[in-house]
This record gives sequence, structure tokens and C-alpha cells, in this order.
Amino acid sequence: MENLNSLLAISPIDGRYRNITENISEYFSEYAYIKYRVFVEIDWLNYLLHMKEITGEVHDYTSIFNEIKNKFDVKQAERVKEIESKINHDVKAIEYYVREKLEEYLLDRFCYLVHFACTSEDINNIAYGKMIKDFMNNILFKNIEELMDTVKKEAKELSNIPMLGHTHGQNATPTTVGKEFAVFIYRWNSIYEYIKNIKLKGKFSGAVGNFNGHVISYPEIDWISVCKDFVDKQGLEFNPLTTQIESHDMICMLFSYMKLFNNITMDFNSDMWIYISRGDFKQKTISGEVGSSIMPHKVNPINHENSMANIRISNSIFESLATNLQVSRMQRDLSDSSMLRNIGVGFAHTIVSIKQTIKGFAKMEVNRNKLEKELEEAPEVLAEAIQTILRKNGYNNAYELLKELTRGKEISIEEIRKFVSTLEINEKDKETLMNLTPKKYIGLAEILANIDY
Repeated sequence: MENLNSLLAISPIDGRYRNITENISEYFSEYAYIKYRVFVEIDWLNYLLHMKEITGEVHDYTSIFNEIKNKFDVKQAERVKEIESKINHDVKAIEYYVREKLEEYLLDRFCYLVHFACTSEDINNIAYGKMIKDFMNNILFKNIEELMDTVKKEAKELSNIPMLGHTHGQNATPTTVGKEFAVFIYRWNSIYEYIKNIKLKGKFSGAVGNFNGHVISYPEIDWISVCKDFVDKQGLEFNPLTTQIESHDMICMLFSYMKLFNNITMDFNSDMWIYISRGDFKQKTISGEVGSSIMPHKVNPINHENSMANIRISNSIFESLATNLQVSRMQRDLSDSSMLRNIGVGFAHTIVSIKQTIKGFAKMEVNRNKLEKELEEAPEVLAEAIQTILRKNGYNNAYELLKELTRGKEISIEEIRKFVSTLEINEKDKETLMNLTPKKYIGLAEILANIDY
């Protein structure tokens, strides 16, 4: 790829974040889009040359076609753009480029089969499907798994570190650091399963989806089966019922799943930000780094904030794509074409957000002294335990008793134990409550944090 001066880029994806997103251009740049479409044209030509019904015999030039594909680079893409500048049609330019290559390899007698029975969208939709699949397999999945594995490792290591729970911003039943991390891993993984198993579709049925050109030329061929086989071999699921374009329903579903995944990452970053601001977690300082231009003491949670900003941009793009791509007037209009060119931007901002989340999380360390102090200073959270034991022992007004004792009040552990000592309950239960502290009241949190999810 040509060097791109990041200082001159309009978008931060190709500018400030170029070191993170550079490899994504292999899947979603103008170069990538041209390359994938050239490959689809070549694959279709190669497929047709293996059909005796069309050529009379099998012609196997797979090695030559592979050589053309392997030699395709930016200079070759520039040649396509040069052709496009003269004819003002991007897919037709690709067709003419492939014809040039056939002439170069002395195969020009087969030029008539280049782009045979195809409309531009036959080539485009297959290319986009393959671009997305390759990006997901080679980049997206690896980043998602790195994020989950990073947090999962800490979840297990910190599974038994108790911390005060907070619901509605108020002190609540204790939990553990590891269990709270595990919640996010489970949520991420649940959506990840949908993302991994999405069945991207492809159409290859001509101008309005009826195989008109195919049938008028070779009516004896089962074109539905032929084109299904071709699409299957491209790694996509065949869509037999379309207009000129593939309906985009499945990629819109993918974008919706990506939004859900991103929202979980947003929630994770938000919690991390709050924990850091409260002092529950500390951030490791890195020599040479500056936290503020005027306040030398600061260590800001900038990676989590950066991640959240990139998620907002990513989700706005995915939302726009998912909302608009399913709508195309009559047999097709061109509005989807320009929108599809922004798929890579949405994915790129997601990758930046994942990278920044991992980077920010790596700086985190638990402030154990702070967490222990918080637990010691919140004995009122034992009210749940006491009233539940009272219910077990037949108290009909258990909740009300504990509400009167604790709601909105500062209460010491000694006062709680004094109250427990007056209760008429099973002696074993009373002993349990007398020895209970917020630090010990974590239920199954440690076990939950270590479940394989």
C-alpha cells in the first residue's frame, strides 16, 4: 500500500489512529473494494470456463487466474481507476481491466465471458460480503477475543476480592471485583456468538434478480443451481429472491449486533471510569506521560474516554447503515451504494474502541485498601442478610424491622450485632449473623467469577 501522510488525513481513522487501523485498509479501502471486485469477476470467468454447456469443453486456467490475483496491488488498482476516469463507471472499468489481463496472457478469446449475464450489483454485493467476512475472520474476531481474554484473566485473578456493591449510586450488597468483570465477559460473549454465526448472503441473478440474461442465452442450464454453487464457493449464503441488489437484511443484522456489542463495551468503560474516579481502582503511571497541561498530579482515564467516543461514532454509522440499507425503491436505487462505502469506517472506530479499552484496562490496579475501608464503613448493607434470616425463622415483619433500624441512617457494626443479639432465632443463624461482616457477605460471587462462560 502507498504511504499515507497521517497529518494530511481528514478522518482520524486514517490520521491520528492510522497505527491502529492501517491493516483495516486491506479490507475496506477503495483499493480493497476494487481488488475484491476484480477477484469476483475472475472467479466467475473461471467458473464459466469449467462449464461444458457454455464453452464446449473444460478450460482450466486457474493457475493463470491465481497469478493475476496474486500480482494485484495498488498499481493495478490505479490502472482500474484510470479506466474508470475515462468511462465513468467503476464496475465496467473492472470488466475492462480483466479483459486487458486476458489479452496480456493471450486468453483474449474468452473476453466475451467476462461479466457474462452480470449486473454491477452481482459483483459488488459478493465483494462486500467477502470483504466483511475476511475482515471479521482476520481482524475483528481476534480483537474481540483479546478484549474478552484480557478481562477474563483479571476476573479470575480478582474473583475473591470483595467490594461494596452500588445500585442507584447507593451502597448495596457486596460483590467481588472479579464477578463484576465476569458479567461483562458473559455479555460480550453472548453477542459475539451471534456475530460469529451471522450468515451473510449473496445474490448473482442479474439485472432485476430473475436470471433474465442467463436464461435467454442458455435456457437449458439450471442457472439457480449454478449461481447458488458459485455464491457458496465465495463463502456466502445464496439469496435466490432479490431485486437488482441483495436486500442487505443480514448485514443490517450484523450492524445491529455490532451496536449491541459496542454498547456493552461502553457500559464497561463507564463503570471503569466511575471506579477510577471513586478511587476504587488506581491507574498505573507511565514514565514520561503527562496527564494534564496544567495539573501535574493528574492521571486521567483517557483510554476509557477515548473508547467511549469512538463507540459513539461507530454506533452512529452502524445505526445509519442498519436503518437505511434495507430500503431501496422498486427494483433498486443508488442510495445504498454510497452508504456501503462507510462500512469500514464503522468497523474501524469499533477496533479503536476495543484497543483503547484494552489499553486502559491494562493500566488498572485494584485499590484494595480503599475497597476494604468502604466495606468496613458500610455495615448497613448487612440488613439484607439479617432480614432474610429473620424470614427464614418465621418473622412476618422482617423487612420492616430492618428498615426501621437502617434506612437512611449511619449505623455501626456494633449496633447491628447488638440488634442481632436480641433476636429470637435459631442459635446457629444467630452465630452466623454475629460473625458476619460486609467483607464476608459475597454470596457465590467468587464461584460465578470462575465459571467458564
